[in-house]
Amino acid sequence: MPIALYRIDDRLIHGQVVVGWGQPLELRYIVLVDDDVALSEWEQELYRMGVPPEMQVHFLSVDDAAVRMPQLQAEHGTGILLVADIPTMHRLVAQCASAIRAVNVGGVHHSPGRTPRLRYVFLSTHEEHELRELSHMGVDVTAQDVPSTRPVPLDELLQSTLESS
Repeated sequence: MPIALYRIDDRLIHGQVVVGWGQPLELRYIVLVDDDVALSEWEQELYRMGVPPEMQVHFLSVDDAAVRMPQLQAEHGTGILLVADIPTMHRLVAQCASAIRAVNVGGVHHSPGRTPRLRYVFLSTHEEHELRELSHMGVDVTAQDVPSTRPVPLDELLQSTLESS
């Protein structure tokens, strides 16, 4: 079965991904796409600790993931592909032609220069632009933190604002 979810989540592998998405999707593998993590055995070992032993984890750079995408999508079982940020997903989609048709914005947390859009999505102007570009490339972009919540379409995401508490 192909990769079931292409997710942007700045925490990468954590309980919400492994349990929240992993159980309903019956995940067999995770593809973590990050240029720095792909080069760091230490970081890879840390991420492996958060994954059950029966679940495989592939650590790839953007370039390697783009080249291996047909193989990854043909792996046995269901998989999820994770990136930590919007620019990384944008680079990957641009290199994979039409292989990625939908992207889930699952966790882009607060940092300077970002505007709160949902309780789990804060975006800079540049990130908003890159999400719009993904949409113009034919990718269905939605925000959804866990499978039990409603996917928020890109237009609605970009129009929403959270009140400061």
